[in-house]
Amino acid sequence: QGTLVESGGGLVRPGGSVKLSCAASGIGISTGNIGWFRQAPGKDREFVAARRQNGATYYADSLKGRAAISRDNAKNTLYLQMNNLRPEDTAVYYCASRTNWNVQYYRADVWSNWGQGTQLTVST
Repeated sequence: QGTLVESGGGLVRPGGSVKLSCAASGIGISTGNIGWFRQAPGKDREFVAARRQNGATYYADSLKGRAAISRDNAKNTLYLQMNNLRPEDTAVYYCASRTNWNVQYYRADVWSNWGQGTQLTVST
């Protein structure tokens, strides 16, 4: 299944930006299906964004216009850029992978391989 390692989280002020990284080994970032999810304390893990192996990208409604996925094939790393951050964006952010695309990509339980997560806190 390979390994995913997230990084880039931290403390950001409201209105600020962050670029989270998902570094993969044993999985091709450009050829695999990669998803981003987040989980706030006491809440379920929720869908943030995904990149399908054919290049299509998908975003949660709460992040449309504020988030963008990009990749660096040489580093085999997928990025999630988020702008105009809000306190409600505070969560642990995870990337996940799966071999075959699932039309219910927004469900955490259809993704089989997870990283350890990176904490993002949006606060003054």
